[in-house]
Amino acid sequence: MVDLKTFKKLALSLPEVVEAPHFEKASFRVKKKIFVTLDVANAKACLKLTEIDQSVFSTSAAIYPVPNKWGKQGWTFIELKKVTRNLLEDALITAYCTVAPKKLVELVKTS
Repeated sequence: MVDLKTFKKLALSLPEVVEAPHFEKASFRVKKKIFVTLDVANAKACLKLTEIDQSVFSTSAAIYPVPNKWGKQGWTFIELKKVTRNLLEDALITAYCTVAPKKLVELVKTS
């Protein structure tokens, strides 16, 4: 289980990430591109992954594709009450690397 404070700390620890509102949710962006949103009320995040990464992470019961056309584009739910911190951290980094510029991805991959 990951609490909301830990989630935000992990997301904001990535290079040049900012938090901004996105409809009724919080979004975490790098260079104005959203890589994850957070639904505080339901303790659920939604990550942008590639189809391949989505299929890899979806082997966990806590992570699954959004059940509509957004899911087919890689958007993937994570239930914070069910996911481990290590798995969440891996998924956040993967989503970040999906949308971040190569220069910033290199910073994450080398650290």
